[in-house]
Amino acid sequence: MAFHEALGVMGILFAVIVAPIWLFLHYGSRWRQAKLLTTESEKTLAEMADIADRMQSRIENLERLLDATAPDWRKQP
Repeated sequence: MAFHEALGVMGILFAVIVAPIWLFLHYGSRWRQAKLLTTESEKTLAEMADIADRMQSRIENLERLLDATAPDWRKQP
């Protein structure tokens, strides 16, 4: 019976002390790692910002052309 009691005590100690610390350290490091942008993510983000800037410029040019050729285009539903 002593073996079973010792095994039970070890199981309880593991569940109460070791497992929470282990989970905290494991998921804490995963969370910190996930917060950081990788170089590939930074590159993709920079490319997307460049594409957005170019698209904004094109939209402004199209609006200028429409204002010159069809001044009432903004009032249409």
